[in-house]
Parts: sequence; C-alpha cells; structure tokens
Amino acid sequence: MEWKNLYRGFAMGVSDLIPGVSGGTIAFILGIYDRLLEAISSFFSREWKKQLSFLIPLGIGMISAILLLSRGIEYLLEKHYEPTQFFFLGLIIGVIPFLIQQSEARQTFKAIHILIMAAGIVLLGILALLESIQPMQIGESLQVNEVLILFGSGWLASMAMLLPGISGSFILLLIGVYPVVIEALSSLDIVIIAIVGAGVVLGFIISSKLIRQALDHFPYITYAAIIGLIVGSVFVVFPGMPMAVNEWLVCALTFLIGFSSAFLSGKYAA
Repeated sequence: MEWKNLYRGFAMGVSDLIPGVSGGTIAFILGIYDRLLEAISSFFSREWKKQLSFLIPLGIGMISAILLLSRGIEYLLEKHYEPTQFFFLGLIIGVIPFLIQQSEARQTFKAIHILIMAAGIVLLGILALLESIQPMQIGESLQVNEVLILFGSGWLASMAMLLPGISGSFILLLIGVYPVVIEALSSLDIVIIAIVGAGVVLGFIISSKLIRQALDHFPYITYAAIIGLIVGSVFVVFPGMPMAVNEWLVCALTFLIGFSSAFLSGKYAA
C-alpha cells in the first residue's frame, strides 16, 4: 500500500469541499495527476489489483477529510471567508509554474495553444459571474426526480473534480445541491451520501478515461486547456479586495502560505 497517499487524499478531500478549488489542481500540485488518471481508468481492466495500493489510501484520505472537515470548512467560509479564499488563491497561482514546466510551454506552445488557454480562462470567468439556481429542498422522503438530480450532480461534480481549475463543489453550487450535500455530510445522511457517491464513482471512471486519452494523444493542447482552466479559476475563488489593513495582512499571509506550499510541492514533484 502506498500509505503516503493518505495525506495526498486528505488534501484533495479538503479541496473538494471548497467551491472553486479543484481536487485535480491539488493532484497536480502533489505530482500525482497522471498516476491518478491511470489508476482510475485502469480500475476495471486486468490491472485492477495493481491500482488498489494507490487508490485505497488515497480514497481513505479523501473520505476522511470530507467527513471530518465538512463542518470546519463551513465554519472557515462563514467566519474567515476572505483569508481562506486567499489561501486557495495562493495554491492555484503557485502551481502554474509547475504546469508550464511540465508542458514545456515555452518551447511547444503555438498560437492555437494560446487560444485554447484563453478559452479556458474565459469559460471560468463566465462561470464566476453565474449565480447558483434556487437551492434544492429535500423533504422527509426522497422523490424519484430528487434521486436522479442528486445522482446526476455527483456525476457532473466528479468530472469537474478531475479537471484542474473546475471545482466539483462549485458545480454543485451552480446546480443548487451544494447545501444539501454539505448538510448530508455533516449529519451523516447515508442515503443522500450513497446516491451522490454512486454518481461520483461513475463519473470518475468515465471522465478519467477521456482525460487520459486526451493527454496521451493531444498532450500540449490538453495542457493548454488545463492551464487556462486553472488560471480562470482565480476569478471563481477571488473573494474581492480586503477593506481593513489587518484584513490585508492576514489575507497576504494566507496567500503566501498557499503559494509557497504549491510552488515548493510542484518543484519537489518535478
């Protein structure tokens, strides 16, 4: 078992609780993105046993973070929103040099790659301007249409989790089911967790194969799209400028901590 994946999974689980921060971005920061895609996409192949040593500790870490910290994330976003968001801004911006190095962008990127990057930035910028639809309300018993919405939401969110720059939680927020999912995690509502979780698993399997094929056959175009999405996610996460001097100092500190963590992790991973 690759037990060092416990902390990696924990970090990814924390990020997946935050609207605007992608687990895929954290996987890039930690240097395991390609390995993650390979493990998930190969899980239902003849090599599935070989992938368990990677996926089991990673899954334990992610589930532990989601179950243990869902209330803590709610608290930080409610009481210390701006410093928390600036920490994640630092993480996002700090990983960009690593991605540029990985993609060999200075040598390989041409006009088409710049256009694709710009499209990713614009897409996330537009999403940042959107408001979520009316939050979903769950009654005492789940209706069929609510089950389908929750399952589909998990599917879409998991696809977003694997794409650096697009947060699964942000997709849930746009669809209007984020409060329902966070409440279910906080109160351990097994039924809702199981329905959303089933959608997440199916989405992981399908989207990991698609992304892996894109990286294998169109690596530079795919990297250009990923860099664009990560840069664009800055618009999603940015909470606005702090007003007071003490808020500036705290936000600057959390930004530097996030940036340093991502930059050093990317440098180590490279």
